[in-house]
Amino acid sequence: MKQVACALALIWITTSVVHGEEAAPPSAVPSPPTIAASGYVLIDADTQRVLAEKNSEEQLPPASLTKIMTSYIAAKEIRSGRIALDSDVPISVNAWRAPGSRMFIREGTTVKLDDLLKGIVIQSGNDSSIAVAEFIAGSEDAFADMMNKQAQELGMNASHFVNPTGLPAEGHVTTAHDLALLTRALIRDFPEHYEMYSHKSFRFNDIDQPNRNRLLWRDRTVDGVKTGHTEEAGFCLVASALRDGMRLISVVMGTDSDETRMRESQKLLAYGFRYYQTQKLYDTDAPLKSTEVWYGEGDLVQLGVTAPVYVTIPRGRYKELRAETDIQRIVRAPFAKGDELGELRVFLDDDVVLKAPLVAMHDMAEGGLFKRMWHGIYLFFSELFG
Repeated sequence: MKQVACALALIWITTSVVHGEEAAPPSAVPSPPTIAASGYVLIDADTQRVLAEKNSEEQLPPASLTKIMTSYIAAKEIRSGRIALDSDVPISVNAWRAPGSRMFIREGTTVKLDDLLKGIVIQSGNDSSIAVAEFIAGSEDAFADMMNKQAQELGMNASHFVNPTGLPAEGHVTTAHDLALLTRALIRDFPEHYEMYSHKSFRFNDIDQPNRNRLLWRDRTVDGVKTGHTEEAGFCLVASALRDGMRLISVVMGTDSDETRMRESQKLLAYGFRYYQTQKLYDTDAPLKSTEVWYGEGDLVQLGVTAPVYVTIPRGRYKELRAETDIQRIVRAPFAKGDELGELRVFLDDDVVLKAPLVAMHDMAEGGLFKRMWHGIYLFFSELFG
C-alpha cells in the first residue's frame, strides 16, 4: 500500500533550520542574464541542478581548462600512494620546450611534484603539465588515455582529451557542462588539493607569477578555479564560489577577452546566489520513516537515505516543499542495511524537485519458524479477502 509521509517530517526539518526566518512571498525566478560566450553553464555543486545554460553540451576547445583534469588525476594518484607531493620529478626536453604559459622549469633537473602542481594550477604551466603527465603515465599520449578513462567515470561523455595542457590539437574537446561536472568532482573528492586553486600567486625559479583567475581578487567568496585561452578557444573561465553554505560552479567558454570572461562569470554567480537557495533536507543517519516487516525477527524497519539530501529551489519557497514516500506494499525479511525498500519524493507545487531511494537502516534476519508460518497465513487471508 502506498504510504504518504505527510509533509510533517519535512515541515519539522524546515522549522528547525529556518526558525525565525520570514519566508519571502512566492515569485517567479527571472530569466538568466545574457552571457557573451560561445557556451556556458551555472550549476549548484550539491544538487547538480542547472540554473542557467546555453550551448552547454556543445563540444568546444577547452584550452587550459584541460588542466583541471590533469590536476584531478594527479590528486587521485597521490591519494592512491603511487606518487607523493615530495616526489622528485625529472624534467624532459619535451616538457622544457613546451610553448605558451610556463613555470620555467629546466631540462635535466628534477622538481618536487608539489611545485609542479602549483605550476599547473596557479601559473597554468604547460611545461609543468607535461612533466607531471610524463611522470605519472610515461608519455603525454598515455596520460591522455588516463584522462579519457577518468572522463567516462565522471560522466563527461562529450569530452575527449589529446594532451594534458589544452594546447590546440585536433579532437581535443569538451563541453561547459562536462567541465562543471569535473570541477564538482574535484572539489568533492580532493578538497585538500582544491585549496591550491585559491592561491593568488606562486614563486618558482626566482619568478613570481600571479594566478590568472582575477576573480580571486574581485570576489572574496570565489576560491577557484581555472582560466584558459588560445586563439581557437577564446577566453574561458571556470569559477566556483561558496556563500552561506551554498556552492555554485560557473563555466564560460569562448569569450572575447579576459575582462569579459570575468564579468560574465560574475553575472552568472550573482544570478544564482540572488534567486536560488540550496538546502539540506535529510542526513544519512536520520530515520525518515518506519514500516512493518513480515517474516522478520523484528516487526519494524527504519528507512533513510544513502546520502545527504539537498534541494535547490527558488529563494523564499522552502516552506512550500512537500515530501512523500512510496514504500513497498509488503516488506519481507531477510534484507540487509542499505537495501532499497522505497522512494522519497519532494515536490514544489506539482513538480518533483527531488527523488531519492529509501533504504533499510539496519539488517533484518528471518524470524523463527512459527512467526514465519503465522505471517504467511495472515498475508494469505488478507490477500484473499482484500
